[in-house]
Amino acid sequence: MLRRQALKLGSVVLSALTLGGWTLFRNKSGTPLLLSARDDGDGRHYAVGYRLDGTQVFATQVGQRCHDIINHPEQPIALFVARRPGTESYLIDLRDGRLLQTIASQPNRHFYGHAVIHKSGEWLYATENDTTDPGRGVLGVYRFDGERLNHTGEISTHGIGPHQVSWMPDGETLVVANGGIRTEAESRVEMNLDAMQPSLVLMQRDGTLLSKELLSQQMNSVRHLAIAADGTIVAGQQYMGASHDTAELLAIKRPGQAFTAFPVPEQQLQSMAHYTASVAVHNQLRLVALTAPRANRLFIWDLDSGQVRLDAPMPDCAGVGAVADGFVVTSGQGRCRLYDCRKSELIGQPLQLPSGLWDNHLHLA
Repeated sequence: MLRRQALKLGSVVLSALTLGGWTLFRNKSGTPLLLSARDDGDGRHYAVGYRLDGTQVFATQVGQRCHDIINHPEQPIALFVARRPGTESYLIDLRDGRLLQTIASQPNRHFYGHAVIHKSGEWLYATENDTTDPGRGVLGVYRFDGERLNHTGEISTHGIGPHQVSWMPDGETLVVANGGIRTEAESRVEMNLDAMQPSLVLMQRDGTLLSKELLSQQMNSVRHLAIAADGTIVAGQQYMGASHDTAELLAIKRPGQAFTAFPVPEQQLQSMAHYTASVAVHNQLRLVALTAPRANRLFIWDLDSGQVRLDAPMPDCAGVGAVADGFVVTSGQGRCRLYDCRKSELIGQPLQLPSGLWDNHLHLA
């Protein structure tokens, strides 16, 4: 029964060409791929691709743990980006999992886990750390030459400790979540918690700063982004302050308005354990979803009204992304699930995908 439901899900997902910033690539089998990073029980790292019916397309062992994934707009290839402070990212053929290229970070640089590809398919921008000035954020600029990437330069992110980078709907303006935390090479140890500088930056591709905004809490690290089709920016935070503080862990910037806290009930904020992992927007249903793995909870709100649509337990919930009917959510410890959000009552059902050991991000291609 579950297998039939999952197969039905695959056909439904295919009906939407772009949802919540995901690009659905029609491959020969006619179904999209769920891409993520996973570990095995022995701690080995893999770049994986699965059909939503549970069929494994590839599981390519890689040398370093990966974080986010971004696929090329025209070619069947994707970059699995190294998790901070990794120094290797991996260009993978989505048809068979073949490792096309290992991209090493430049001297005195390491990756921060995220990247974007320009709509032309020619340029890639990756968030990186300048370890000669720990935490100084740069976007490494890479150019595609067929199925290979060449480093061509870098531009400033106008902040410290950049994490996720995304596109505004125009496909030309970059959004950067500067986490504000300094770390040294090969380290995840925070150096400046008493002087953090988190910010949300909008900038042009040539590096020109358009805007830089802060939240009210100086120790609230801006981390992950979701961009709605109308230009609304949603950001998930990680709070580095005292455990008894209430932190604004979801923020929003609506078109023409300031960057400010999303109206999350205080009880929900207190239940998140000061940590969010992945955020996604569903454009058609006007919903925003957020995972809080340390609290083992998944949240969904109405993007416009702020109404709580779902507050559900889910062990070590990790990546979340929009599909036609709602959201797919992975787990570091439990089952992956689909949440159908088309009706007033949001219902979750398990998918026939491997349980546990998924990283905090997923992507459909």
